[in-house]
Amino acid sequence: MAIVEHAVAARDSRELEVVLENQRRPLTGYCYRMLGSPFDAEDAVQETMLRAWRAWERFHGDCAVRTWLYRIATNVCLDSLAGRKRRALPFDMGPASPPDPALLNTRPDETWLEPIPDSMIQGLDASDPADVAVARETVRLAFVAALQHLPPRQRAALILCEVLRWQATEAAELLETSVASVNSALQRARARLAEANPGEQTRAEPLDRGQRELLERYVSAFERYDMSALTELIQEDAVQSMPPFDMWLAGRENIFSWWWGPGIGCRDSRVLPAGTANGSAAFGQYKPSETGPGREPWALQVVELGSDGIAKLTFFLNTGPLFKLFGLPPRLD
Repeated sequence: MAIVEHAVAARDSRELEVVLENQRRPLTGYCYRMLGSPFDAEDAVQETMLRAWRAWERFHGDCAVRTWLYRIATNVCLDSLAGRKRRALPFDMGPASPPDPALLNTRPDETWLEPIPDSMIQGLDASDPADVAVARETVRLAFVAALQHLPPRQRAALILCEVLRWQATEAAELLETSVASVNSALQRARARLAEANPGEQTRAEPLDRGQRELLERYVSAFERYDMSALTELIQEDAVQSMPPFDMWLAGRENIFSWWWGPGIGCRDSRVLPAGTANGSAAFGQYKPSETGPGREPWALQVVELGSDGIAKLTFFLNTGPLFKLFGLPPRLD
């Protein structure tokens, strides 16, 4: 933070470049939680950088540089959110469906919350275990989806104070409002967040050895399409969704009915590790090509663990941009 504060007195472009690059990952995490898309977050951070460059000569140090940058980023996000519907997960769209392909309904890509690689967000690699725990908990898919239920300014106040741990006075300065207004917004935001995200049972802690081994067994069993082995790994009350389809399935029995029915084309898939997304394990799934040899990208799987195994499977089917973002090959030959 010292280099950020020192920049108030240093006006050369090189100094500003260092300041901006030091803030890129924190700003990306902030914008992602605001917007629900890593691609929108990258665009918002880039626009924040451009606006900061253009305004730098007019910045006279009347607030901390960090506050100034986050004020710009907040305004960029608020502009982006104006008139836009919130991003969501299929679980937010209505009750679970039976495994019937006639119920599949595709919605536009901008409808859906999108996963982000942990490497793009500051805090998940912090040395303080408490900071890591907060970062993981507040980037989980369910938490970010719940954030989208909040009005944009409430959302900003909650992220600043509850996630980034700003003081209410700092948030009030950034949002150009009173401390009382910030505290009131926080109270309303917490209540709405509790309503939007009830009973979430997935784990946000770093994986231990046993959990890593469980995920390795899952990949092996999924590639073999071994339902007996998968039964031991997937919780009976697990859920599955497949954006951009708004259908979601509740219960292991329904999930397996889908995999052996309409989803049988996933048999003989190959699954590659893709690091972590939103604090959970991510994998790139490639299923056999219908037009020739090799395997084509099908889904980025985000696998969330519960107390007794795999609790949630989200198959993001918008593979082109996501596979590139997660460093996965465009196809397997």
